[in-house]
Amino acid sequence: MKRVAVIAGAGPAGLTAAYELLQRTDIVPIVCEQTDMIGGIAQTFNYKGNRIDIGGHRFFSKSDRVMQWWFSILPLQGYPAADNVEKKHEIDYAPGGPDPEKEERVMLQRPRLSRIFFQRNFFPYPLSITLRVAWRLGIINTFLIGLSYIRAQVFPRKDESMLDAFYINRFGERLYKMFFEAYTEKVWGMPCSQIRSDWGAQRVKGLSLRRAVVHAIKDLLSSDFKKQQEARETSLITRFYYPKYGPGQLWETVAGDVKARGGEVRMKTRVSGIKIEDGKVTGVTLEHVDSGKTEDMACDFFFSSAPIKQLIGMVHPQPPSSVIEVAEGLQYRDFLTVGLLLQKLSVREGKSVKENVPDNWIYVQERDVRVGRIQIFNNWSPYMVADRKNSVWIGLEFFDYEGGDLWVKPDKDMIELGVSEMEKIGFARRQDVLDACVLRVPKAYPGYFGSYHQLPVVREYVDGISNLFLIGRNGMHRYNNQDHSMLTAMLAVDNIVAGRTDKSNLWEVNLEEEYHEENKKN
Repeated sequence: MKRVAVIAGAGPAGLTAAYELLQRTDIVPIVCEQTDMIGGIAQTFNYKGNRIDIGGHRFFSKSDRVMQWWFSILPLQGYPAADNVEKKHEIDYAPGGPDPEKEERVMLQRPRLSRIFFQRNFFPYPLSITLRVAWRLGIINTFLIGLSYIRAQVFPRKDESMLDAFYINRFGERLYKMFFEAYTEKVWGMPCSQIRSDWGAQRVKGLSLRRAVVHAIKDLLSSDFKKQQEARETSLITRFYYPKYGPGQLWETVAGDVKARGGEVRMKTRVSGIKIEDGKVTGVTLEHVDSGKTEDMACDFFFSSAPIKQLIGMVHPQPPSSVIEVAEGLQYRDFLTVGLLLQKLSVREGKSVKENVPDNWIYVQERDVRVGRIQIFNNWSPYMVADRKNSVWIGLEFFDYEGGDLWVKPDKDMIELGVSEMEKIGFARRQDVLDACVLRVPKAYPGYFGSYHQLPVVREYVDGISNLFLIGRNGMHRYNNQDHSMLTAMLAVDNIVAGRTDKSNLWEVNLEEEYHEENKKN
């Protein structure tokens, strides 16, 4: 009899685990997804042929293993066809390969541009102090920013456990107040002094004002893209790869491959119970969302990318009260996107008005609006837009808690808020709006507050269950990128193949900067 692995969640982590199991073992994966969408937060939502990438997913990783995995699923535009996937990644850009105008399954190479919108002006992201930036900030203000940074280096905050101290030590207090504080508090809905610095360490790992300036100078002196990519932090890359129809296309393809190889992907099916005996998962209860019917299923392994709060609540017999208390205290931030289809943009920049801008996304630092970030999907991939020649498709990102004032607004009111805020900051005109939609994503971001600092209590408990593997962003309550989530799944399968019971390697992903460099050798 073949062994079975039940996998909770059809996002990047869950589908990677299923794919790896089928490639490398005789274990049959059964992926259970409680929604009707493949890809989790990396899904692509299709509204009348206009596609929304939730949160924006650049396909770039310092792990060659992940890069090669992606290219094995979707061939890379401009590269000659080759069986050696590693060679595709290493060779330079060249003619040949699939033509995106003709082929559906293709990975594009795209330019990356993100900017900060602050005081009705654009600034580079990550911020670098160039002459143009200094002019926009004001010479005196730039001088004071420099003094503030020097002061932070001479008298650093000794306790970096909270996010404000972490940022101040790397950028100085003045720059932190201008370019980090407002946006971060929009995202999380609370002061940076109440957020653990772990989040900042993962988002700007290795980045500082000094490094940003150094990279800006190097870019002026070098045009070697490959060397730039290998040498810089992920936050500073200038190009990335992207599926023709958004990240969901890749995960929909993976889900199809899983089914074709003998695995199962069950939609609108959630795990509602987990049976533990003698330190192992022996079975699960599955619930069909529409009918409410349940079924019990024996399993040999269980992978969970479900929120830890949800996972612990499903375990029978109940875990110790200390574990339940920590799990119940974990908090999440929820996410809304207002999609606006426009005839054109109307972006005021200085004295000029532009109908198009090259940005993939724009961080809105302005305190007088609630929108946190703007995505321009035409610039991610032109194929994300149904009529890309005559319209611009943008996503306005808002952050809230489930049940908060934005979350409960009717769609028409959220659309009105989005339109009015675009007019207020000079990005679009009401008369250019052709259509709109609203998309809500619960538990998009695991919070680094609440009982987060006690998470090791939960980790110790779940790591003691030999065939239970926590993977992915919500599965580990860690703000992982897509590639990090995939790596946790890959390493979990590695452990099964190797007979390794120690799961510490999963928790090391996206924890230490050196980890990524080590992966380049594997």
